[in-house]
Amino acid sequence: MRIADRTELANKPRPLTCSPDTSVRDAVTQMAEKNYGSIFILDDDERVLGVMTERDIFRRVIGEDRDPKTTTVGEVMTTEVRQANKDDKILDWLQVMSNERFRRLPIVDENGRLISVMTQGDFVAYTWPQMLSQLGQMAQATLAPAFNPLIILVGIGAYTIALIGLLLYAL
Repeated sequence: MRIADRTELANKPRPLTCSPDTSVRDAVTQMAEKNYGSIFILDDDERVLGVMTERDIFRRVIGEDRDPKTTTVGEVMTTEVRQANKDDKILDWLQVMSNERFRRLPIVDENGRLISVMTQGDFVAYTWPQMLSQLGQMAQATLAPAFNPLIILVGIGAYTIALIGLLLYAL
């Protein structure tokens, strides 16, 4: 399934964004007001330059004893940000996010402009019913022939006859 196939993509609220010259304090204030764990930093053309997460704030601002009023987001943001296209497959990105240990994935259009942000939790929540259904279908296809009731009854009968034969032989 493609990211674009999920109706949730269009229904998600606009990602929280700012410019690289925004102070960390102003960005954190926006994050706190909206209860967001990250803010995406965009250039003038709405292309992703980086992301500042709560972890970046802990490590690069508090951990380095920087002043959030004078430190800009551009100084502490993570710049190596993976980006997905809306036509990419959800399960492919879920695997990449899991393997590379990141939770937020910006979705960009064909011009590289930010459309939305999907989280690892979004992908799991959106794919969980589909994965359970596929698992059920796979289990039915592979296990059903092995658990055919007629075969089970024949097996029990053969075992019973063999057991009776052994008992009679022992007597």
